[in-house]
Amino acid sequence: MINRLQPGPVRRARVVGFDGPDVLVSLADPQEQHSEVGRIPAQEVSLGRRVHPSQIFELGQEIEAEEIGRWRGGQLHLSARSCENPALRSFLLGMQPGKIVTGTVAAVHNFGVFVHLDGEPEDLCTGFIRVPDLTWSWIEHPSKVAHPGQRITAEVIVFDTRQGQVTVSLKALLEDPLVRFADRVGQVLSGPVTKIVPFGVFVRLADGVEGLLHLSELTKEPTETPDQIVSEGELITVRVAEVDLERRRVALHAAAADEGV
Repeated sequence: MINRLQPGPVRRARVVGFDGPDVLVSLADPQEQHSEVGRIPAQEVSLGRRVHPSQIFELGQEIEAEEIGRWRGGQLHLSARSCENPALRSFLLGMQPGKIVTGTVAAVHNFGVFVHLDGEPEDLCTGFIRVPDLTWSWIEHPSKVAHPGQRITAEVIVFDTRQGQVTVSLKALLEDPLVRFADRVGQVLSGPVTKIVPFGVFVRLADGVEGLLHLSELTKEPTETPDQIVSEGELITVRVAEVDLERRRVALHAAAADEGV
C-alpha cells in the first residue's frame, strides 16, 4: 500500500514500449530475479513537456520512477516526473510536514498564493498557500493577506513530488482565536450575520470566530426560513452556548437585544 502523504519508493526501470500516451517499463525484482512490466501513465511522464512520451524516452533507455500504486490486474504504476528533476526532488524531500520555511510571494490568485521558497531550484516556484491556510479570519480575497514580493514565514503541511509542490500554511503559525474565545461561553454578544443557510445563520462574534444560530432559535414558525427573518450584514444579539474546539464549532442561542453586550 502506497502512503499518499509520502513519496513512494524509487525504482530503476527500462523503457520497453509505448501504449498510446503511456510508457511501459520493465522492472527487475532483486529479491526474486525476475522482471515485471510497469506502466507510467501519460500524466506522470513529465512535469512540463506535453508531448508523446516517445519524444522524451527511447526504447531501452533506463530511467528512475517513483511507485504510485497498483491498478487493474495488479499492474504497478509509476511516476517518471517525480524523478525528472533530481535537484527538485531533493529539495522536496527536505520539506517534511511541520518544518518552518521562508519565502517570497510570487503571485496571488483567488484560489491561493504561489511562493518562491528559499532554497528551491532556480526558475521554479514550489510553494503554495491554499486560501483556508492564509488566516483564521474570513477574507474576501487572498490579496487582503498577501502581495507579490512579500516575505513570509510558514509551516509545511505536505509536499508532493509528483506535482513538484509544497503546500505551506501561514495560519499554522498564528494563534487560533477560538482557543481564547472558549472562555466566553454564556456571554451575550452582538455581531453581523455573515451567511444564511437553510438551517440557520452564521454570526461573526470576533476576528476569526463565527457561530451558528440554528433556525429553531430564530423562529417558532415551521414555515419560516432564515432569509425571511434576517439579512446578511444585519447585526443581531446572541448568547454563546458552546465552543467545541475539537470540531471548531460555536453554537449560539438567541438573546434579546436589551440583555446587553
